[in-house]
Amino acid sequence: MSMNQIAFGTGIAGVRVSMAKPWAVRAELPKAPDLCADRSILRSGSSSSRRRDLVFVVNPSGANGRTGKEWKKLLPYLRFRLGADCNISESLTSGPSHAIDITREAIREGADAVIVVGGDGTLHEVVNGFFWAGKPVTNHDREVTHSTALGLIPLGTGSDFARTFGWKNDPHEAIDRIAKGQRSRIDVGVISGEDGEPHYFVNVADIHLSAKAGYYASRYKRFGNLCYVIGALKAFVGHRNQDLKIKVNEGEWELYSQVTALCIGNAKFFGGGMKITPNADPHSGNFEVVILQDFKWYDFILKLHKLYNGTHLTVKNVSSRSVHLIEVEDVSGSGSIYVQSDGEHLGFLPRKFCILPSAVEMIC
Repeated sequence: MSMNQIAFGTGIAGVRVSMAKPWAVRAELPKAPDLCADRSILRSGSSSSRRRDLVFVVNPSGANGRTGKEWKKLLPYLRFRLGADCNISESLTSGPSHAIDITREAIREGADAVIVVGGDGTLHEVVNGFFWAGKPVTNHDREVTHSTALGLIPLGTGSDFARTFGWKNDPHEAIDRIAKGQRSRIDVGVISGEDGEPHYFVNVADIHLSAKAGYYASRYKRFGNLCYVIGALKAFVGHRNQDLKIKVNEGEWELYSQVTALCIGNAKFFGGGMKITPNADPHSGNFEVVILQDFKWYDFILKLHKLYNGTHLTVKNVSSRSVHLIEVEDVSGSGSIYVQSDGEHLGFLPRKFCILPSAVEMIC
């Protein structure tokens, strides 16, 4: 089944729709007066009377099926708030990487915004859809002056990226943000490995124990936030701290002994609310790198509250630094040290992480 068939084969919640573009549908709704006096998704380079094309990428199976159910409940308010002057497209993902394809097609066809409805996993895919072959995806129509913005309605299990902005898992509040249409450019992290294929992230990338815990947690998302506890317990089984080599900002290689976890933050939170990189700012042009060394299982129990409230940087064997480029290698060369970003397993060391400042416009 093609993307267009999945996304646009039927009307939205019983509302009849007609094709506005190959990827966009126009809801045939009555125009209510003064519903959104300032809902421009793009203010420059477009007519104030032009209807905005918004593509909502929905993972219906996210959060153990809760995302799909919440989305259906949300549609009436979304149509009321945005439908008067926006073309609303609903694109349901059908499996891994589908959101990447939907996003690339929407950008190429000139969407004003691609809006994630779900959690950090769907957000991760959509962000990767903004790039292809190491370059930003662009509109086919070179005369169009606007760019496609990234939006978010957080409805996932963790929704950690939204926490950095102080956003709650309140979809009505998110729709109001989209209606106001304020944009801000955010940084994007890039991960490259031995194969040279770049991978993009906006939240936190991490290495070793935390990445292994995330790998296991992804298998237990049906238990909600409890999946992170299960993942951590399974990751501790057989865990050994490892010596790592690190090169920062193209400097000299440094040896970090007995590393438990290394976290590279473009934003602040991961693991269902743990404020692991508390000084990270997706507008700063730098990562915050936090390294935990020689932690034992009981250290996590004793210091867990500090990890969640972001006061762990003063703890013994915890270090932090600001970087725009970092390379990490396993001294032993075992090829068994886990790497993940935004909760998605990406394989094993070695890896190189760099930042793309102000790479994507986000509705905030």
